[in-house]
Amino acid sequence: MTLHRINSNERLSAAVTFEALVFLSGQVPTQTVDIAAQTAEVLGKIDALLAETGSDKDHILNATIYLQNIQRDFAAMNTVWSAWLSAGKAPTRTTLQAELARPQVLVEISVIAARR
Repeated sequence: MTLHRINSNERLSAAVTFEALVFLSGQVPTQTVDIAAQTAEVLGKIDALLAETGSDKDHILNATIYLQNIQRDFAAMNTVWSAWLSAGKAPTRTTLQAELARPQVLVEISVIAARR
C-alpha cells in the first residue's frame, strides 16, 4: 500500500494519496472578497493540488462545500461551481452551512478524487 502526504505540517496535509485515491484538506481563500471570487480562488487551489497528485477535476468523486452563510451565498457559489465543472463530470456533493475558521472566509471546499 502506497500512502503519500503533500505539503504536510504539524496539523494537516494539504493532500494525501492512497493507492488510486486522492484526499484534499479543506481549501480556503486568501482573498477577502465576495463569494464568487472566493469560490473561484478555492477551485483554482483544488485544480493545482489535484494536478500535483496526478488527478484533475474530472476525477473528483465527492466534494464537501462549507458556506458561512448558505442562504446568502448558495446561488452565487453554485454559479461558479457549475461553470468550473466539465459537462457530465459532476461528483457527489454535500453543501452545508458552517462557522468557518475566520469571519472573512465565506467558503471552504474539500474533495476526494481518483487518480487519472
